[in-house]
Amino acid sequence: MKVRLALLRTLLVAATTLACALPTTAQATRSVERPGDGRQVCGLGKEFHGSRRKALAAKLEGGVVLVRGLSKPRDYRRFTQDKVFWYLTGIESPNASVVIDVATARTTLYLPARNKMEESWEGELWDASDEWVKELTGVDEIRKSSQLVKELETLTQSDKRVWISTHPHVALTACFDQASEVDAAQARDPFDGRKSREDQLADRLRELFQADVKDLTPVLNELRRVKTTEEIAAMRRAGRSGALAMAEAMRSTRAGVGEWELEALMSFVQQKEGASGAAYNAIVGSGLNSLVLHYMASSRTLLDGEVVLIDYAPEVDHYVSDITRTWPADGSFSARQAELYDIVLEAQAAGIAAAKPGATIAEVSHACSAVFKARGVSKLQRHGPCHYIGMEVHDVGDYDQPLVPGVAFTVEPGLYEPDTQIGIRIEDVVIVTETGCEVVSSAVPRARAEIERLIGEDGVLDWLARPEKPIAQK
Repeated sequence: MKVRLALLRTLLVAATTLACALPTTAQATRSVERPGDGRQVCGLGKEFHGSRRKALAAKLEGGVVLVRGLSKPRDYRRFTQDKVFWYLTGIESPNASVVIDVATARTTLYLPARNKMEESWEGELWDASDEWVKELTGVDEIRKSSQLVKELETLTQSDKRVWISTHPHVALTACFDQASEVDAAQARDPFDGRKSREDQLADRLRELFQADVKDLTPVLNELRRVKTTEEIAAMRRAGRSGALAMAEAMRSTRAGVGEWELEALMSFVQQKEGASGAAYNAIVGSGLNSLVLHYMASSRTLLDGEVVLIDYAPEVDHYVSDITRTWPADGSFSARQAELYDIVLEAQAAGIAAAKPGATIAEVSHACSAVFKARGVSKLQRHGPCHYIGMEVHDVGDYDQPLVPGVAFTVEPGLYEPDTQIGIRIEDVVIVTETGCEVVSSAVPRARAEIERLIGEDGVLDWLARPEKPIAQK
């Protein structure tokens, strides 16, 4: 008990410190510091990102690859890099571009010139004068962004092929399908009508250089579908941070607690455990809200006799986890809650058992749905039970393609019964192995008895509610 209280004091003090520390743009955009000043790793390491560039170039034919990073945000939100650009470079700094010669995989990084006035407000950012960036990133050349147009003009004289990614940039959205919907709605809007960022780039390349614009997205998606050891390690860390956050939310669940309190608690714990943030705002739905698949208001107070459903996606080094658990607000499953919960758990177990090399995600989904059909509850199923996951919550991949080791996806069957206001979903991330699959988010329990035991323990919110909290003790 003393150890537990010491941990809770540490959590509170750290939470107070975290709340008072507003990150600067420099903190948010530098994945590596100057030599001697801090971490000496860019992204997942120059070897990883270099291998991605070489693998991409080996699958293309002629010309050059052009990928542009994102500009700094218009407001004070933390800068988030484009997923494709980060995958190929590991670079977080804004206003960067990269050109890869397909024949040799030789890489040139284009960075803006140093702006001392901007740095006085935002902190030091990477720029073209930072020669040390070459060593840390593994690129062959670093040049000023102002040189890019002229050099592309030269490069396209002998070969007009310019490969770009038409994958919609994912920064303020959780995944490419959501970003595609936003782009399409923008294009349809009669008072807007703008093309996507990617379509605008293609138009400009044709206009400026008469380029033969090619789409590298299918090849890139093929690479991204099968995770490397570095990517799997990041996903394991994301799964662990999310599992620990979910377990702490279970401990702090009581009737009278607000959905927003559980969301805030999980945000703190998962960041304390190494996550940089989350891919989307937490879904914390109690009672009727547990029936809303993407409920994000977090504005209701938990009541006795209800379930609370939490769906959360911590992110570590640009790789996300996606975990969902459902449990009773008062600590004990009712008869109907338990009945539906056990069916969902059985369906998930069937899906996980089906996840192995040679199978398809469609077959894994069928294994889950078959349990619902056998139990006579198919009418309560409202969504598919699987999606790819990686740098995006809904990651890239062909759902009919056979699974191979390194493929990551979720298994998340759910049942939703409006008459009883019970929504049950259980979700974990699995990574296919040589013989089956690994559940990377298994550190948070799924069995009802274990969940009820956790709810019975003291949580951080219990400790915060006590009238006297010995924060000063060490």
